[in-house]
Amino acid sequence: MGTLHDPASQSLAAASVLARSPPEEVVADAAPSAAPDKDVLSDVLRVIKLTGALFFWVDASSPWSVDVPRADSFAHLILPRAQHVISYHIITQGSGSLSIGDGPPMEFAEGDILVIPHEDSYAMRSAPGVRSGLSLEDSLDFFRAMAAGQLPFVVNEGGDGPLLTRYVCGFLGCDARPFNPLLGALPPLIRIRRAAGAPSDLLDRLIELTLAEVSAQRPGAECIRLRLSELMFVEVVRRYLEALPPEQTGWLAGLRDPAVGRAVALVHANPARGWTIEELARETGVSRSVLAARFTRLVGCPPMQYLTRWRVQLAARLLTDGLAKVSAVGRDVGYESEAAFSRSFKKLAGVSPASWRSGRRG
Repeated sequence: MGTLHDPASQSLAAASVLARSPPEEVVADAAPSAAPDKDVLSDVLRVIKLTGALFFWVDASSPWSVDVPRADSFAHLILPRAQHVISYHIITQGSGSLSIGDGPPMEFAEGDILVIPHEDSYAMRSAPGVRSGLSLEDSLDFFRAMAAGQLPFVVNEGGDGPLLTRYVCGFLGCDARPFNPLLGALPPLIRIRRAAGAPSDLLDRLIELTLAEVSAQRPGAECIRLRLSELMFVEVVRRYLEALPPEQTGWLAGLRDPAVGRAVALVHANPARGWTIEELARETGVSRSVLAARFTRLVGCPPMQYLTRWRVQLAARLLTDGLAKVSAVGRDVGYESEAAFSRSFKKLAGVSPASWRSGRRG
């Protein structure tokens, strides 16, 4: 299994790592202008079209076992137009274990929130060794029936044992292509632990609202549940970001770095501007070489490459949702010629802008 990230277990005592880091080279005559008023995480979530897809409740009596196939095998059943499906579970009672693929089991307990961002197959069990015996086709039939409204909102699983585990199952759709910087920054499994007796916070209130909608079953409840599921995912990502250790790399880690985070915010605030590395360095108050090295180390690509990728992602959204000509879309995201735009788009997306539009609308 890949990395498990448990924010509650992360040590925040890594200041010595920063203390050993070499001092940055500051450009003395280049005071940065006011910080751009751009919420980068919200911008990405908007462009990648995060959408609640399916939401139901499971009452599982021991012994119980649930095997969930790769999400790309059932995505077309629950959200046909989504490129990618994220799975999550809220444990409201009981305990069990979850394993990704053939990886080792990770125990969970009441109050935990589990997020599987990368469409991996996984198994949830009441105890090691318990098997469901369901085939892939059985699982697909379940998702097909659930999406069609042919199954009850509360699903009963397992045997007739006394131990009961209750958990919410949620699935979110989003775009993964041409460029989704958030997905690449998330581990295979995120576990958020909500300590018993801790003061109520935003995540607790969102869960309470969701469970209230489940119980009330008022008109419009499904719409509200799906919107609340989107909000819960955003809050989980924020908690993951807040708990990252200082030495962590990745797009989310880059957002909290003063220079890199500011450069990313500038790009998102005005992606059509003809940015250069010199301009971004001047705006962030560090040298060109420092910004390039730090940006590449944290985000995984140089600043200008990130700009190109984000422009193409924006263009993909405009091509999918709008009616503007390809040349107009290219101009809107910063390309002076249709030919240059088409070359950049095809290099990253694998198809021409026109083919992307027809394929996404077909």
